Amino acid sequence: MPPRNEGSTRRQLLHLLKTKGESCVQDLSGMLGITAMAVRRHLHTLQRDGLVRVSLVRRTVGRPSYRYSLTERAQEMFPRNYAQLTLDLLDELQAMAGTGSVDRLFAARREKLEARYRERMRGKPLREKVAELAAIQNASGYMAEWDEDRDGFRLYEYNCPVAAVANQYRQACRCERELFASLLDADVERTECLAEGDVRCAYVIRSRSAAAERR
Repeated sequence: MPPRNEGSTRRQLLHLLKTKGESCVQDLSGMLGITAMAVRRHLHTLQRDGLVRVSLVRRTVGRPSYRYSLTERAQEMFPRNYAQLTLDLLDELQAMAGTGSVDRLFAARREKLEARYRERMRGKPLREKVAELAAIQNASGYMAEWDEDRDGFRLYEYNCPVAAVANQYRQACRCERELFASLLDADVERTECLAEGDVRCAYVIRSRSAAAERR
């Protein structure tokens, strides 16, 4: 028999654990048609990569059994249609209660995020606030970078985890800019936007006093 592709075997293992649930080595070995030793080797690699967890199940009779299951990280590898669900719910809300209800929903989310991150900004100069904001956005998957020039600071986001929503409900973009302005206590201007077809979202950030002088 020709050797199996190891990557393919691991994908099959992940698929089996997804569809069959928590399983032991013997079950997986039988379903894959490979030796228990080979299954253990692949499971060890998947554990190392944070995709599989193992638990010890004690039985009233016989030896304890090791059972394997997917971690949350592995679960995220399978398709999840969160964006469409969110859009469907927003569409229903707008149909039932009007556009104002959607505006209020986004505003409430902005206020919640502001309350969550306000303490991380407290007492810091604007430069450190911008760096902290970039770190916050990076942790949420926005691929954010920032720099400084004579005009102030610039924040760039090369990915938008809520792009499907923002493309249809521009309140998401507006609330992001308002959130940044509030957290930074600064003037924030969006100059590029992924939802408008640009390759990134870009913001110019100035202290309120500097912004006033420009007007």
